Amino acid sequence: MDNATEQKHIRTGEESLLNRVMQQLVDNAYSFTVVVMCLVHAVLFVVFLSAGVWPLANYNILSVGIYVLSFYMCKRELILAVYAAIILEVTIYVVVSTYYVGLVCGTYCFLFSIIPIIIYFGSSMFKGKQRWSVVLMLVLNFVTFVVLYISFSTAQPVYVVSMSTRILLVIFSAFAMIFASLFYNAMYIYASENEVVILKQKNRKLSEDAKEDALTTLLNRRGFLPLTESLMKDSNHYHFCVAFCDLDNFKKVNDTYGHEAGDEVLKHVTRIIKQEMQGCDICRWGGEEIVILIKDCDLGIAKVKIEGLRKFIEAVPTIFFNKQIPITVTIGLAENDGGFTTPEDVIKLADARMYYGKQHGKNVVVYEDDQQIDR
Repeated sequence: MDNATEQKHIRTGEESLLNRVMQQLVDNAYSFTVVVMCLVHAVLFVVFLSAGVWPLANYNILSVGIYVLSFYMCKRELILAVYAAIILEVTIYVVVSTYYVGLVCGTYCFLFSIIPIIIYFGSSMFKGKQRWSVVLMLVLNFVTFVVLYISFSTAQPVYVVSMSTRILLVIFSAFAMIFASLFYNAMYIYASENEVVILKQKNRKLSEDAKEDALTTLLNRRGFLPLTESLMKDSNHYHFCVAFCDLDNFKKVNDTYGHEAGDEVLKHVTRIIKQEMQGCDICRWGGEEIVILIKDCDLGIAKVKIEGLRKFIEAVPTIFFNKQIPITVTIGLAENDGGFTTPEDVIKLADARMYYGKQHGKNVVVYEDDQQIDR
């Protein structure tokens, strides 16, 4: 195994591990949140105990107990109760801690740390008009902050903690706020992208079952191969040609213009092929590969038709959001004159000739083995 292949396998393994970790976090988001909140209050208990702020040390013991109970509620799928417990506990903690140690310790940052939690869990839990409750909770969260700030901006705290404790509390509270924002945004992005992937997989499966490609409305392999096989068995129409088309530099189109542009290029080329090759069966073989079944046609006639198709595709770029995207196609052409036993055999020969064209400059029609290609 060469270094490039080994590095590719390592990257694939790392991506697979990351996906598994993210999927576990998404699937167990409530339990993970409760465990983290429990650890946060355990740390705060130690901080306030060391600072001699006994009321807040005792409060954090109570908070740890609440999250232990919430963890068991997660196991029983009492999700709404857990959601409410997190929001209420954090809000009360902010009010109580601000009363005892003042705004200067920055514990109000925890109000901002639960905003991603309110949105992330609320958007999945509530549907339709119920989602206005998420907006209401966000408004109440902001109102709580405003009231606290106005009430305690000039008030003397009950406990005046040391500078080191104050700095520790500010940094810890700010870290909790930033971590929550980053973490739940990452969770939301991953979950959304994962839903898109799953939807595409379902569409692909439906497309396979329906014998038609969802994007281009061309036949897929499931629909195309039986047609070719039946033609081979028909003594009156066994003589046909297969053109194996592959769009040149298609990955570069996706990388430069985006996958939506790539999809539009595929649909544009499909329209041209349907227009120029009427009466033919056309299949999206996979990715940017398209196979054309030209019935009752010898190699000489097929060669002229396919060369005209190649020139047409080269001459007419795809228009995508006022941008012209030029595209060319390399085509391998094979004739079935009764010498093949399965559709895959003649398609394999056309594919091999297409690959030969790719190796010798692209944007060409190859219709015989070791063909001399002039440039």
